[in-house]
Amino acid sequence: MTRILVVDDEPQILRALRINLRARRYDVDVAGTGAAALKAAATHPPDLVVLDLGLPDIDGVEVIRGLRGWTAVPIIVLSGRAGSEDKVAALDAGADDYVTKPFGVEELLARIRAVTRRLGTSSEAVPALRIGQHTVDLADRSVRRDDGTEVKLTPTQWSVLEKLVRHPGKLVSQRQLLQEVWGPEYQNETNYLRQYLAQLRRKLEDDPARPRHLITEPGMGYRYRP
Repeated sequence: MTRILVVDDEPQILRALRINLRARRYDVDVAGTGAAALKAAATHPPDLVVLDLGLPDIDGVEVIRGLRGWTAVPIIVLSGRAGSEDKVAALDAGADDYVTKPFGVEELLARIRAVTRRLGTSSEAVPALRIGQHTVDLADRSVRRDDGTEVKLTPTQWSVLEKLVRHPGKLVSQRQLLQEVWGPEYQNETNYLRQYLAQLRRKLEDDPARPRHLITEPGMGYRYRP
């Protein structure tokens, strides 16, 4: 059973999500503060986190950074902050998706299903690939530096990378990436792609400002250059 940690300081939202998620056979933990969320995640590691940014003790972006220090668990932000700067900050910190309050429960459930589907994506046998000083192994979904250190990627970072490296040398359009990673309703969210490609370059390229392997084709899409 998929375990979901819901973090929000509004008791009515916690109650509503707990009822709706449990009715759909999810195992649900709740937390009302950032500190409680970090403790709950460490004590009973979740399979997915739904996180409000406006917490009373720790800003939600800092909670994301705290989680990303040790886990790649998918994080869906659920926040009343609708500004693009807040969305960029959350995505840049390592969130996988962003839902703005007020929200529909069915929409949130669709986002949860989309993220969990990414976790179950199968990988056919493919030779290991190289990006700078890193080896990408699609079979075991891992990235390692030449010194053997593992590079941790979030599920969404991995999904974006996988879509590109499975088509070496070929242009993958923005529309195709958005549809295959996030779903057809995200076809205009090109800011998601900019953020995730920037994150991947920082983790994998020798010089992120002058990428040699994860290439932007302005106005069209992205390309993995072996």
